[in-house]
Amino acid sequence: MNIAVVTTGGDAPGMNAALRAVIRTAASCGMNVTGVRRGWWGLLEDDYMSLNSKSASGIISSGGTFLKTQRCPLSKTTAGMKKISDTLRKIAPDGLIVIGGDGSMRAANAVAKKSGVPVIGIPASIDNDIAGTDETIGFDTALNTALSAIDKIRDTATSHDRVFIAEVMGKDSGFLALSAGLATGAEIILVPEIKTDKKEVLKKIKALHGGKSSIIIVMAEGAGKASELAEYLNKSAGLEVRISKLGYIQRGGSPSVDSRVLAGVLGYEAVMLLKNKKKNLMCAWVKDSFKTVPLTYPATHKKKLNGKWLKIAEVLAGGNK
Repeated sequence: MNIAVVTTGGDAPGMNAALRAVIRTAASCGMNVTGVRRGWWGLLEDDYMSLNSKSASGIISSGGTFLKTQRCPLSKTTAGMKKISDTLRKIAPDGLIVIGGDGSMRAANAVAKKSGVPVIGIPASIDNDIAGTDETIGFDTALNTALSAIDKIRDTATSHDRVFIAEVMGKDSGFLALSAGLATGAEIILVPEIKTDKKEVLKKIKALHGGKSSIIIVMAEGAGKASELAEYLNKSAGLEVRISKLGYIQRGGSPSVDSRVLAGVLGYEAVMLLKNKKKNLMCAWVKDSFKTVPLTYPATHKKKLNGKWLKIAEVLAGGNK
């Protein structure tokens, strides 16, 4: 069998661990594996290479992806999709494994339909926003990075009796902000799924400020502009607000145990699905077990935030810390 593997979209800690699992499982099954470089660009520009078991040496602990990844607007065009499909049929007629986020799963579904080649998706994203799976590769690592940073911010906030806005990634989803906020005991959590009401934020701060030596607001980047919120709180109540943007450190670094184990399991299962002639599925982790869902599901559904967790976080934030 001749299969290919590609990492697309934004990078996530554990992508290399997933590649390792794919490469070595395929090698154990006697499959030929082609690694596509720079995401979909590799299929557009014939940029790919043969992989073997040695190709995966020493990468399990490395963040990012050794195949590289790059956004590819041309993959959304008719001409681009035709070229991608033609190249895929030539180099890997027996299957393609796509490792990436929600946009990658949509593209994978489109490639499967256009090319006729069996496609298997592996969800890898620090946002954890892919429908059909409880967890994505890289989410746990990014969450622990945010946890460590916000815990440190709390020390300074407490020392100076300040309000801090800790901005985490999450342009369209608040899964990272919600989990990080709950885990760090944040007093307020702001997510893109719920419109930020500045007056409500101020009301909560006033209710908490008397019994708190510090207040932490965990804010997803898609929930609004942290600078505008800080300015409003300063002008409306004279609060000394500081902003700390965690940024791209959440994407990098050595993957956590959870991210590595998930990558290993899903990478193995993806290859076994192709070996058993399965096609157009996404590997998923649901209730601590491996499952599969049709690729059309993450391509057409949006994962819902657990609103109850916001209520729990609000209750736990009350009173003295």
